Amino acid sequence: MNATPRWLTSEEKAAWDSFIRMQEKLIGRLSRRLQDDSGMSASDYIVLVKLTGNEGGRMRFMDLAKVVEWEKSRMSHQIRRMAKRGLVAKEECPDDGRGAFVVATPAGHRAIEEAAPMHVEHVRRLFTDALTREDLAALARISDRVLAHMEQQPD
Repeated sequence: MNATPRWLTSEEKAAWDSFIRMQEKLIGRLSRRLQDDSGMSASDYIVLVKLTGNEGGRMRFMDLAKVVEWEKSRMSHQIRRMAKRGLVAKEECPDDGRGAFVVATPAGHRAIEEAAPMHVEHVRRLFTDALTREDLAALARISDRVLAHMEQQPD
C-alpha cells in the first residue's frame, strides 16, 4: 500500500506556483530575446557559457552534461548541432580512449562574446532591476539552500 502523499499546504502551493510561473516566464522571455538578438538558442548559450568559463574553453563531455543537468543523448544532439555550425568541436581525450572533450571554437568564443552583453542587459531589465539588494541576497541564500538540499537527495 502506498503512503499518503504529503500534499502542499496552501502557503507552500502558492510559493511553488509563483516560483514556477516566474521561472517559466523569465526563461521564456530571455530565450526569445537571446534567439532574436544573436540567433543563438538558450541551449547554445548555456553550453558556450560553461565551456568558455572553463580553463582552455574545454570540458569532458560527461562533465559538461552533468554540470548542465542534461541526459547524455540530449547533450550529444546539442553538441552535434553546435559542431555543424562551427561553435564547438569534439576532441579525443588522450588519457581516456572512451572519453571526449568538447571545446569552444574561435567562432564559439566570438558568439558568446557578442551575445553576452545583450543577454546580461535583458537579465538586468527583467530580473535584477525588479529586486532590492536585500531581495537578491535572500534569493541567493534560498537558492543555495535548495541546491544544497538537492545534493543530499537521490535523483
